[in-house]
Amino acid sequence: MAAYSHHAYVLGYKDETIFEFIKKGLVSITDNSLGLQDLIDLVLEYGKRDVSTLALLDKANTKTYGKPEPTAVNIGVRDRPGILISGHDLRDLEQLLEQTMGTGVDVYTHGEMLPANSYPAFKKYDNFVGNYGSSWWKQNEEFEKFNEPILMTTNCIIPPKDSYRNRIYTTGIVGFEGLIHISEKEDGSKDFTSLIEQAKTTKPPEQLESGTIVYGFAHEATLSVAGKIIEVIKSGKIHKFMVMAGCDGRHQERAYYTEFAKTLPKNTVILTAGCGKYSYNKLDLGDIKEIPRVIDTGQCNDSYSLVVIAQKLAEGLCLKDINDLPVSYDIAWYEQKAVLVLLALLSLGIKNITLGPTLPACISPHVLKVLEDNFNIRPNTIVEEDMKILLNHV
Repeated sequence: MAAYSHHAYVLGYKDETIFEFIKKGLVSITDNSLGLQDLIDLVLEYGKRDVSTLALLDKANTKTYGKPEPTAVNIGVRDRPGILISGHDLRDLEQLLEQTMGTGVDVYTHGEMLPANSYPAFKKYDNFVGNYGSSWWKQNEEFEKFNEPILMTTNCIIPPKDSYRNRIYTTGIVGFEGLIHISEKEDGSKDFTSLIEQAKTTKPPEQLESGTIVYGFAHEATLSVAGKIIEVIKSGKIHKFMVMAGCDGRHQERAYYTEFAKTLPKNTVILTAGCGKYSYNKLDLGDIKEIPRVIDTGQCNDSYSLVVIAQKLAEGLCLKDINDLPVSYDIAWYEQKAVLVLLALLSLGIKNITLGPTLPACISPHVLKVLEDNFNIRPNTIVEEDMKILLNHV
């Protein structure tokens, strides 16, 4: 909650009630008089505040940079100097693009910064090339091959290898021992000259792949064709929407999500947000009546778009309960931001969520039982068994 409200704050948007609730939550963990039910009630209240926080950040991003629109994002490279930017902070990207304009230095996104390619405000920069690489956990391999400076704007940095340590920079709330940190000036601006000058002395990035991938299906873009989607649902061409939002990771068990996406019947559509998409976003899954089978709404904070889409679809189908939608949830958990998204879903009354590949360590047996009893949350198992359950739900 603090991270997302911070991203909104740097763009000039804030909500004092969010800050007050953060203080309330921190104070509550020192109060030994609170029992299990008190804490569960507090956590569910937190979920409601999560929705407000996600909505605030959505407003900050779209009011500042425009509403994301479907965009074919280049995943190849050009034979020019470049800078790779990773993380979540769109304000940092904006400043980097302004300062590299006309210098002959290109800018590529990485990881969670990929959805920035679909914001209208960034399309005016002809040196904004596209996306390089994939998920956060492949940094050691991909950053080494990029050959040029890298800017980390938020979390998800991993210990850098010596081969690129001298060209990786941090800024904002992220840092790492021994790396150069770009600090903010009193007026809120940052000076990225050091990265730009270093980029001019290095060789172009090594090409990892080529072609394009389509992004930019936030709630405004998706709901602009809501009538068509509802029509295709009613015709039976789409049997199920599978929400596969959440986090990616290096452990082999996360190959589950790749296999799950490959195994899904061709009459299903994946709704996603967050870096978990890198498990399947480059698979050729096709479309259903021109509706892509992977609808990517953006960064993990853009899970808010999934909520808005679900609510509007329920209205369009005249359903009183959001759980009656032909939507199932197979969520990939990894860290704190994914817990926020999960609690936001619970606060909206969404049930029958499958969560994996492991359950959060912060969930005690007592709390897990409450979640199972009240929300029917279950851990994932194997693709075949989970597929049967999730496809037959609703």
